[in-house]
Amino acid sequence: MSINPSIPLSQSIPVEKINYNEQGLVPAITQDYLDGTVLMMAWMNKESLQKTLDTGEAWYWSRSRQELWHKGATSGHLQKVKTIRYDCDSDALLLTIEQIGDIACHTGERSCFHQIDHSKSSPPADTLSELFKLICDRKKHPVENSYTCKLYEGGDNKILKKIGEEAAEVVMACKDNKPEDIAGEVADLFYHSLVALAYHDVNLRDVYKKLEERRR
Repeated sequence: MSINPSIPLSQSIPVEKINYNEQGLVPAITQDYLDGTVLMMAWMNKESLQKTLDTGEAWYWSRSRQELWHKGATSGHLQKVKTIRYDCDSDALLLTIEQIGDIACHTGERSCFHQIDHSKSSPPADTLSELFKLICDRKKHPVENSYTCKLYEGGDNKILKKIGEEAAEVVMACKDNKPEDIAGEVADLFYHSLVALAYHDVNLRDVYKKLEERRR
């Protein structure tokens, strides 16, 4: 169940309906509300879930300390809750949150899920975010014969010309009513728009925030 923004959080999820385990706990996964990155997993009990609903900030139950845990109360890395859902068996929670400071892990990493075979790597986000990350990396670390790097070298003149061309091709594909061509041309337009964002040092997350504001 997602939170309906028109009603108080405290009324948005039936705390009593959740199937807590024998310790009175339920696992809670948190995701970034903009790009879907999985940030952490923690445990909630009935009291911490209720405090989360009442305050709009994430509260968990610490099994090691045996006490309520207000995420970010010490570090400042609070989690502002956007939505809460529970699964088909009502025994797991999924929170979408705004992570203050963009750090969810106690190690200082953005996500607790940053380890792969004992090495560190950013957890995957949505496709556009992953592509934007690669495009930004090309700007910082140019690669020979990279099309993205050639666009950067051409500056605004080349980048904006390509956006104009791709936009026109999207229009033509739509006029021809060819779904596969439309998808391909829109993909090209998305890519070149991401290059323009990176070239002008505009973060894709800022675009997501604008879309989120307009959606609401």
